[in-house]
Amino acid sequence: MPIEKNQLRQVMGHFATGVTIITTLNKAGQMHGLTANAFTSVSLEPPLLLISVDKKAESWPAFEESRVFTVNILADDQEGLSRKFAVSGGNKFEGVAYRVGANGAPILEGALAFIECTLYAAYEGGDHSIYLGEIQQAEIREGKPLLFFRGGYRALGD
Repeated sequence: MPIEKNQLRQVMGHFATGVTIITTLNKAGQMHGLTANAFTSVSLEPPLLLISVDKKAESWPAFEESRVFTVNILADDQEGLSRKFAVSGGNKFEGVAYRVGANGAPILEGALAFIECTLYAAYEGGDHSIYLGEIQQAEIREGKPLLFFRGGYRALGD
């Protein structure tokens, strides 16, 4: 018998992850984004990464339409930004500093890193869509990451 949903959530919560905001845009050019920790490197040749987006997410249709996205890896002082993009509704970009990247998706100012991608492949993954992105460009800056562990935000110690 498969594991129960709440038990799975509890077990997976014991794996510390970084926190990202994945941004995209729809056909009309409206910006969308969501907080996610379902993100990983896949391949160096070609340069690929994987994201997983809940099909119930308000921004899911934009990911289906645009074929581009940017992964913004959050710094330890961006918990508020993570919380803002984790809820449905409203203009998530209001009051948020960003610039438009080469792929058209927003790059969030202050992020520890960003990775711009074009869609390489998409797969069904239960209640999520799994997207492989081909990395077009990326940039990093010094700082500490925002982490998520056992249902709460964390930061690295010195």
